[in-house]
Amino acid sequence: MEKLSIVLLNFNGRNHLETFLPSVVEYSQPHSIYVVDNGSSDNSVQFVKEHFPTVKLICFDQNYGFCGGYNKALPLIESEYIVLLNTDVEVSPNWTVPLLKLAETDKEIKAIQPKILDYKNKTHFEYAGAAGGFLDLMGYPFCRGRIFETLEEDQNQYPDCRSIFWASGSCLFIHRNTYLELGGLDSDFFAHMEEIDLCWRIWNSGGRVVYCPDSTIFHLGGGTLNKSKPKKTYLNFRNGLSLIIKNESALALLWKLPLRILLDWSALLKFSLQSGPQHGIAILHAHLSTLVNLPKTWKKRIKAPSPGKNIPYYKGFIAWQYFVKGKKTFDQL
Repeated sequence: MEKLSIVLLNFNGRNHLETFLPSVVEYSQPHSIYVVDNGSSDNSVQFVKEHFPTVKLICFDQNYGFCGGYNKALPLIESEYIVLLNTDVEVSPNWTVPLLKLAETDKEIKAIQPKILDYKNKTHFEYAGAAGGFLDLMGYPFCRGRIFETLEEDQNQYPDCRSIFWASGSCLFIHRNTYLELGGLDSDFFAHMEEIDLCWRIWNSGGRVVYCPDSTIFHLGGGTLNKSKPKKTYLNFRNGLSLIIKNESALALLWKLPLRILLDWSALLKFSLQSGPQHGIAILHAHLSTLVNLPKTWKKRIKAPSPGKNIPYYKGFIAWQYFVKGKKTFDQL
């Protein structure tokens, strides 16, 4: 069995492969690189075959989505560790070395995130991950280096290797058996927060998720959906509720879920005024969908291990700190 494999999921992403795959091939040796193709129609597969003959291909006949594509591919890859790497990521020399070294020093570590900087502005952190992800008291996500729309310049202000709540799915180093044993990414999330859900399950199963500052990658980002789209608003609010229903302790859910719903309704007014009424409708749709699918979501919770201990929660309310108290960076919290 190989020690580490890098796995890129592709769907009609030839342009990204042309731009970003060269750095992955150049700087990821001696590890195997896989491109998992989700039924692309843009000649992606032929491009990889012609220009990157050392890259291994796993080809599916249709698009199984982000979660489904990885869930189908990882059982086929014999490797102790896996990096789930977006196709719009540029890596740096020796980026895998500190990740592997860290994983081997502590067997409780099951997932690791490198430092993620913005490909378009390489002096600053990137939105989706930055220097490691956290959840606040009510389950709202944020990052060291990025709170809401505030992106910090990287001045080595987060030099510590430390536990984080969640690692970004744009570059997720993970123990393969852990991924498979926990059922992989939840395909019902479709997009957004599926990696947070997986990391929460890692914590609940006794593992750890950590940030490694000695490995750096550059993410183009932009997301699966533009933030101006109501569907993105819908997914964020629906998946945020699913997160806490699946993973939070039963005692905490008694008060946290009703309060979270009230906070979402407050956000409904803000989104409707700032982005248009269609975004407010999307939040209502998200709540309705959560209610309709509650039995299915609850069954996943019943199968899950007991809530973990020593999870690095942020025990405050991030919106209060940011919008009311004016604390824009992680070190001010």
